[in-house]
Amino acid sequence: MNKGTAFVTGGSGFVGRNLIRTLVERGVKVRALARCNRAAGRVEACGAEPVMGDLDEFDSMIQGMRGCDAVFHAAAMVAEWGNPDDFHKVNVRGTENVVQAAFEAGVPRLVHVGTEAVYADGESSIVRVNEQTAKPRRPLPRYPATKSAAEDIVLEASDADLQCMVIRPRLIWGRDDTSLLPQLVEAVRAGRFMWIDNGEALTSTCHVDNVVEGALLAAEKGKGGGIYFLSDGDPLAMRTFLTGLLATQGVKPPTKSIPRWAARRLAAATEWSWENLNLRGTPPITRMVVELFGQEVTVDDTRARQELGYAGRVSIEAGLAGVARVT
Repeated sequence: MNKGTAFVTGGSGFVGRNLIRTLVERGVKVRALARCNRAAGRVEACGAEPVMGDLDEFDSMIQGMRGCDAVFHAAAMVAEWGNPDDFHKVNVRGTENVVQAAFEAGVPRLVHVGTEAVYADGESSIVRVNEQTAKPRRPLPRYPATKSAAEDIVLEASDADLQCMVIRPRLIWGRDDTSLLPQLVEAVRAGRFMWIDNGEALTSTCHVDNVVEGALLAAEKGKGGGIYFLSDGDPLAMRTFLTGLLATQGVKPPTKSIPRWAARRLAAATEWSWENLNLRGTPPITRMVVELFGQEVTVDDTRARQELGYAGRVSIEAGLAGVARVT
């Protein structure tokens, strides 16, 4: 996408900020939804026009989307734990509202930022999954389940008037990360970090610049109703990747590890305790973390490379070199 106007939800978030910057650099006029003045400031700093409102405010979104050539839906509640109603409100109802607003505003194309987490059900493996791999009937609650439902909404809404696509990047990382890397650093420094099966499981990854590349290509060339996995290329061991990522911050992870079978049992027990004993905060370990970080999670991005011309231009080596040190 090298011209026209785009509307971005989640514009103050990690993916949204990088998406806005790239669009602006290409000469695209960008409007982005902002829930508060702080978010509006972040949007403006990236070169976009803030549209004050939330995912449940139709009038604001419709007004902001009018005349746009594409909508990029990057807003989501991304967390391993929390009130299930909050996940549903943001990820499911919010997506319904974005799709409906785009339709009413007459936007021709919509790209939804999905996730490989839709395959996390606590039972099935996530090995070399592609767009033909059926999603589990019962993904884990909260984030996986609501993101799966959001994808269904987007794909079912796609038609000749509003062509909708889903991209599925795996394990987004990179510069200006406000989620994964800060949480990892905090966990190590607080003594809460532990490998699962020594971190030997393979993982696919997707640098944020590669996510943006895939999102823009989907907006330009994606087929309505299409799904596109995105990755950095060949997978690598989780231990190798996270050790390298933490090293960019001068942090060395501990060597202690827990077997995956024990981690699964512990996660199930702690989640039960938090849900039934009304404990506050986040459990020390959750099933989602075990499934997405403790076993192989690899994706096949062949379709994006063949249909969209996706290349994943930022390698893991180059991406690590570009991650700024936290001061």
